[in-house]
Parts: sequence; structure tokens; C-alpha cells
Amino acid sequence: MEELEEISARSGFWNETEKASRIMKELENIKEEVENWKKLEEKIAYLEEFAQVAETVEEKKEIEAETEELEKEIAALEFKTLLKGEYDKSGAILAIHAGAGGVDAQDWSMMLLRMYLRWAERKGLKAKILDESPGTEAGVKSVIFEIEGDYVYGYLKGEAGTHRLVRLSPFNADKLRQTSFALVEVLPVIDEIEEVSIKEKDLRMDTFRASGAGGQYVNKTNSAVRLTHLPTGLVVACQSERSQAQNKERALKILRAKIHQKYLREKEEEKRKLRGEFHSPEWGSQIRSYVLHPYKLVKDHRNKFETAETEKVLNGEIDEFIEAYLRM
Repeated sequence: MEELEEISARSGFWNETEKASRIMKELENIKEEVENWKKLEEKIAYLEEFAQVAETVEEKKEIEAETEELEKEIAALEFKTLLKGEYDKSGAILAIHAGAGGVDAQDWSMMLLRMYLRWAERKGLKAKILDESPGTEAGVKSVIFEIEGDYVYGYLKGEAGTHRLVRLSPFNADKLRQTSFALVEVLPVIDEIEEVSIKEKDLRMDTFRASGAGGQYVNKTNSAVRLTHLPTGLVVACQSERSQAQNKERALKILRAKIHQKYLREKEEEKRKLRGEFHSPEWGSQIRSYVLHPYKLVKDHRNKFETAETEKVLNGEIDEFIEAYLRM
């Protein structure tokens, strides 16, 4: 905190507005964290003094109640120490892709989208759909959306992987049991860094008319943007904003995150090759199963955490799964 305060006091600090804003935001977060620990120390000191003089049953009950509350605060602060990854403080860009299972998989992708949007709503976070490819009969083939806020990537990074649904199909006349799959990608929102420096000459931009709801202006002009990064072949699209410039800006944000993910993946694969552990990347087995028939159960296959409260989970109450993954 003192180091950042010293930097912010230097002359010319605000010459680079974007960089200065990032530093001030980080300083604000650190000040809040320091203040939380100071308050905790004060509460502990007060309780220790109170415990030494408490005599009546009522006073001892009050100490017990305040101690329980204190333990909850300590647990919350302890949990924050699990979010120390390089980009854990960032917002997140999520992509959901329907896998095997036809219409059921597309509907399952929409159910997962709703789950994460409800989670964001419960946290008071802002979420926005950036690009969407509707399903043939229901749901979505793929969807990309952003959740803004502190530590969103840190909380949601463990959601990346294949999610499996087992239920009685509402799209099957015989109401047969159907297994569907959807792939979830989670990327951090990152600023320009050396590994993902994007040059204008390396981009090809195509424009097209936005599909779906969005007002007359959106649908009658070529406001939607598709960017192709020529060196890597990565393609991203955005059609959520009214103007082409805004859509390009959001598409660049997604592209930066995807290039960075590719860079990290290649680095990790190189390490595995050197250790003789290399395997070609593939979908792999599911990280979590959501069984709605013949019984109700949501189970994370990585840490074995499970619950029978499937409706709550699909309604966005996934904090226990997030915590179980991070503690693992």
C-alpha cells in the first residue's frame, strides 16, 4: 500500500491515464484489505479484554456469539488468500459451447448461461452477452459473455471444462433419458501485455448485421464485428453494442484473453514435453455432472464435492463448488 501511495504521489503520474487508473484501483483494493485486517485486530483485542472481566451468563453468551461472528470473518479473509493468481483479481470472459447431445446440449448450454448470470446477479456484478449463436430449436450453440468485477476470474476459473447433464429429455416424444455435454471456457480480462501485443496489421476485420434482439438500429446496420488474428488464426466476434467501434473494442478484449490463453497453454505443453508428460489437448472427461434423473445430484469429479440441491445450483448458488475447487 505504501509503495503504491509513493508511486501515485510522483509528478506526472496522471500523464498515462489508463495506467494511473489501474494503479489507483489496485491501491483502493489493498487499502480496503488492510482496513479489514485492522478492524479484525481491534475486535480480537476488544474480545480478549471483555473476556477477562465478563462475569454474568449474559456477558459470556455475548462473547460466545461475537466469537462465532469473528470466526466467520476470519474464514472469509482466509478464503481471499486463495485468490493470489496473477489474474485472479480480474473480471472474466466466459464462453459456453454446446457439445454432444443435439438440441438437448444447446438447451443445456442455455441453462449453464442462466446459472452463471444468476450467480453474477446474486453477487451484484454486471454481466453482458457479447456474442451469441442461437440453437436450431432451443437454447444456444455458443455464447460469449463478460462478468465485470473484482476477483471474478479468481472465483470462476475452476468452472472451465466439460459439464455433463443427465435428465429426461423435454425434446424427445418418448421422454427418454438424455445425456448432454457443454464446454465452458473462462478467460481473464487483461490489459495490453507483452505476450499479447496485438498489431493492427495482424488483424482482419469483417462487419455484418447483428442478429437477434437489439433494436432497429443494430439490426439494420453492419455494426457487428468479426476479428481474425492472422498470426494465430484465432477468430472472435461481438455484436452486443450499437456502434461498430464499441463492438471492435469488446472483440479486442476477447481476442487478448484468447491469445494469452493460447500462450499459456503452449508454455505448459512445452514443459510437459520436456518432462515427457505431453498429451494432445482434447475435451477430456467432464469436470462436473448434473443428474436430474433418476435421482438428483450435482457432483464435482475433481474434489468429489456434491449436493442433492440441484435446483439451487442451477439457479446460480455455486459458491460451495467454487470454494471446494479453490481449497483443493
